[in-house]
Amino acid sequence: MSESRRPAVSAFQRCHHLCVLCDGQDEAFDLLGSFIDEGFRNGDKAFHIIDERHHADYLRRLEKLGLDMVAARSSGQLEVRGWQDTFLRRGFFNQYAMLDLLEEVLEEARHRGFRFTRFLIDMGWATEDRPGVSDMAEFCARLNEVVPRHEASVACIYDVSRFSANSIVDVLRGHPMAAIGGVVRENPFHVPAHELLQELRARRGN
Repeated sequence: MSESRRPAVSAFQRCHHLCVLCDGQDEAFDLLGSFIDEGFRNGDKAFHIIDERHHADYLRRLEKLGLDMVAARSSGQLEVRGWQDTFLRRGFFNQYAMLDLLEEVLEEARHRGFRFTRFLIDMGWATEDRPGVSDMAEFCARLNEVVPRHEASVACIYDVSRFSANSIVDVLRGHPMAAIGGVVRENPFHVPAHELLQELRARRGN
């Protein structure tokens, strides 16, 4: 695959699961703006998970992309939820409950007539001091077993200033493709889900 300074929509769709390493929201939107815009023009479902504390600012950023926010939200095409209502429901992270929620969203989108769903997930929830967040890498690996069963792509966004180097290495290994330094490419560090899960379990002594 040729490298591109902007993520090609076909690249997202082919790999289903992408790791986006960026330095803050400005760079994240620069990388993902065309992906978001094309999804709306294609009539795809957009499901974005963010820090609820920045909800108003996030919507303003989407508006700057030229999206009709009122129409998108009223039709159900756009859904923006906070970490507090998804990953950190009940005050902790349960990877299996979150995988079930994603499956529910995908099934509902299909029933409502959306042929493709695009998830954007701000992974900053994993930097919160909450029980279960240490399972982030395992959750990412399991996504590779869930998402390909559906017509969907997931872009996991990591602000590198908020994560340790070890955390970034682990999550990179759970994504088939990665956007690093503004370049989307096949991820040479990717490890198949079953192998990575086995390694993570062994590391914990399970």
